[in-house]
Amino acid sequence: MTTPTIAQAYATCEDITRTEARNFYWGIRLLTRQRRSALCAVYALARRVDDIGDGDLPLEEKAAQLETVRKELSALDRSTDPVLVAVADAARRYPVPLEAFEELLDGVWMDIEGRRYGTFDELTEYCRCVAGSIGRLCLGVFGHRPHPQAAHYADALGIALQQTNILRDIREDLLTGRVYLPAADLDAFGVELAVDERGVLADPDGGLANLIRHSAARAREWYADGLRLGPLLDRRSGACCLAMAGIYRHLLDRIAEQPSAVFDRRLSLSGREKLGVAFRALGGRAA
Repeated sequence: MTTPTIAQAYATCEDITRTEARNFYWGIRLLTRQRRSALCAVYALARRVDDIGDGDLPLEEKAAQLETVRKELSALDRSTDPVLVAVADAARRYPVPLEAFEELLDGVWMDIEGRRYGTFDELTEYCRCVAGSIGRLCLGVFGHRPHPQAAHYADALGIALQQTNILRDIREDLLTGRVYLPAADLDAFGVELAVDERGVLADPDGGLANLIRHSAARAREWYADGLRLGPLLDRRSGACCLAMAGIYRHLLDRIAEQPSAVFDRRLSLSGREKLGVAFRALGGRAA
C-alpha cells in the first residue's frame, strides 16, 4: 500500500470526523487549523477503536482487531494507514499521550466482554478508560499553561461526558444487552431495567426517573471539576473544550429535567442549539 502524504492523511481524518462526530465536530471546528487537523486524527483513531467494540463481528475477531491496533500503535512511524500516519504526525507536533489509546482499548474490551458494574467507583474506572483517555489526548493537542491538575481536569471532563452518554443511551444499550448503571444504584432506587411491549423503558413507580436525576446531579459535579481546565487553555482551544462540554452538559440538563425523554428514543440537541453552545464557547462561556 502506498504511504499517503501527510496532507492526504489528515484529509481522511477530517472527513471521518466531519461525518461521524456529530457533537464533537462543533467544538473541533473552533480550533486553529493545525490543532484541528491533529484532533481529527485523534478522533479518527478513537472512532476506529469504538467501531470495533460496537460492530457485529464475533468476540474472537473483535479481540484480534483490538490487538492489531495495539501493535500498530507501537509501530506508527512505519504505517501506511492514513489515520495512523496522521496520528504519528500529530504526536510529533504535539505532546499527545499515545498511551491513552491503550486505555481506550482496555475500555472497549470491557464493552466487548459485556462487563457490568457493581458500584459507581467501578463504573468510573470504565469511564476513565473510554472517555477520560480522550480528554487527556485532547489536552495534548490543546496545549495548556503548566498546572499540576491539568490532566486530572481533562480526565474528569471526559468522565462527565461519558456519564451523560450512559444516561442518554440507557434504552439503546439495554436493547443490545449492555447495562452501565451500577447495580448498587439500581438496587438503591428499586429499579429493574426492562422495556415494555412497545419497546419503551418501564418505570412503574418512578424509580428510574429518580435514579436518572440522581446520576445527572453526580455527573454535574464531574463537569464542575473538569471545566476548571478551560482557563488553562488558549482562547481557541478553550472555546473547543467549552463547546464540546457545553453540548453534553446541555443534553444532561435536558435529561435531568425530563428523564422520560430517554425512555423511548435517543435524545439529541438540534443543530441550532449546538451552534448556540459553540457561539457562547467562543465568548468563553460554558453552558
